[in-house]
Amino acid sequence: MHLKKVMLNPEKYPTREHYPFNLDLFQKTRRIELDIPVTFFVGENGSGKSTLLEAITRKCGIYIWQGILRPRYNASPYENDLYQTISIEWTNGRRVNGSFFGSDIFNNFARILDEWLTMDPGLLEYFGGKSLMSQSHGQSLMAFFKSRLKIKGLYILDEPETALSPKSQLELLELLKEVGRSGQAQFIIATHSPILLACPGARILTFDDAPVRKIDYEDTNHYRIYKEFMANPKKYIS
Repeated sequence: MHLKKVMLNPEKYPTREHYPFNLDLFQKTRRIELDIPVTFFVGENGSGKSTLLEAITRKCGIYIWQGILRPRYNASPYENDLYQTISIEWTNGRRVNGSFFGSDIFNNFARILDEWLTMDPGLLEYFGGKSLMSQSHGQSLMAFFKSRLKIKGLYILDEPETALSPKSQLELLELLKEVGRSGQAQFIIATHSPILLACPGARILTFDDAPVRKIDYEDTNHYRIYKEFMANPKKYIS
């Protein structure tokens, strides 16, 4: 694997009163092992999984595409500072290239790519021969994943299932299995998808407890809630 572990260092936190440093999870978690091809972060909204995912990305020197930045009311002045307080360990001490995917910034990337195509149409071959903007959101996501994720590197994905149908999520699951087994790529993924979480051999880490801990697939809320709903949907919709 490329990235071996992440260490959190609460003694370096600039504050304990502002997000994300006020989360109990970040104060009690000291170490996260990342020594297998696919690691999933799961947890309720606001649990801190996406925040840690972005901090790891920045610490690894991977660029995060930005959308249009707008002022926010009462935003934490420390919101993007977590990466400055964590440590990482590369396998054999060698950094590898990688990329970050965030569902909320993908459209911005697709628009910029369309501008590049006006100067270099040959880039289309890299994305399946079609402009990402000319496809549905789900189709463009799968075209991007199929082209990018087969290249050697570290891939950090924040809710990649967004806009994907169940069938497309199964396609992405197959891609994760195939590429992960090749040993070329490593994935760290925050997700709410029980389909993706079923990836064989993956490690699932729950952010619903402090500290972060490993959890079995069938013990995740994602699996249990979907299973209960499918077994008796009338219980929820009557």
